Amino acid sequence: MATIYDVAELAGVSPATVSRVFNGASVSAAKVVAVRDAAKQLKFTPNRTARSLRRQSSEVIALVIPDIENPYFTEMARGVEDVASEAGYSVVLCNSDSQVDKESTYLQIAIAENMSGVIIAPASDQTSLDSILSTGRPVVAVDRGVSYDIDGVVMENRSAGTSATKDLIRAGYKRIAYIGGPESIDTAAERAAGWRSALAAVFPALNAAELARFATFRVEGGREAMEELLALPEPPDAVVAGNNLIGVGAIQVLTEKGLTPPRFGVAVIGSLPFTTLSPTAVTVVRLPARHMGVTAARMLLERIGGDTQPARTVVLRNEIQPASAIRS
Repeated sequence: MATIYDVAELAGVSPATVSRVFNGASVSAAKVVAVRDAAKQLKFTPNRTARSLRRQSSEVIALVIPDIENPYFTEMARGVEDVASEAGYSVVLCNSDSQVDKESTYLQIAIAENMSGVIIAPASDQTSLDSILSTGRPVVAVDRGVSYDIDGVVMENRSAGTSATKDLIRAGYKRIAYIGGPESIDTAAERAAGWRSALAAVFPALNAAELARFATFRVEGGREAMEELLALPEPPDAVVAGNNLIGVGAIQVLTEKGLTPPRFGVAVIGSLPFTTLSPTAVTVVRLPARHMGVTAARMLLERIGGDTQPARTVVLRNEIQPASAIRS
């Protein structure tokens, strides 16, 4: 099914111009002809309900994220803004602090301000999109899944956990712990599942439950969990950090105790935003956050433009950067 991006490419104009043509906005006669000819060739027909909604909506979209201080979400926001700006839309950045009530308030503001659509990284498994979806506005979920039939963009989270763990095993570590965010959030649960399966394949007798900690996705969560793990009667010799900020917290504790890599193995899912260690001392599973933002924004603009195809979920691949320092 053709989208406004297909029409824009064939007509040689921007997606925003295509949208303006079908909304009856002021556009040069030449561009109107080019757009309508392209739409005819591609058999593109804008959705009437969506067009009606857009006439009452501002050219603004909301991006709701759980932690504005996390560089991962900042990078994602840049991708969203790049695409939205090119299409003539502005982006309102909303920080939910992983709080469902705060998130709900932002969704109500999006409705009250007649925003054209929402991109959201859900605060938790209790996130409700009922109110925003009841208005007919399009919503795209990013980073985390939701129990709604809407578009989404996610990472290969299980493979990220598996890859990080296997790299530590190859480096000679045997008692590998995992620190993740809240287990109720699918990214944390899936990454943990990847870690668990990689361990079980090589060390079936290992008690993985003893080595798993689920905290917050923040530096403090990584610190507290790392302290607990090191206090075990038989502490781990390596750890997989479920996100970038957890990795920072874990590394801080290890550094304070003189257990810097490769003496103690560390693998982090997500690029480390800051650390006193050489980046080559830590295994990093890179997540394409900016690409996630770009993809989500394009999907949302297609829906705003009248796309009515069934809901889609795009899964983005990760890339592992092994530590160059190998345990002796």
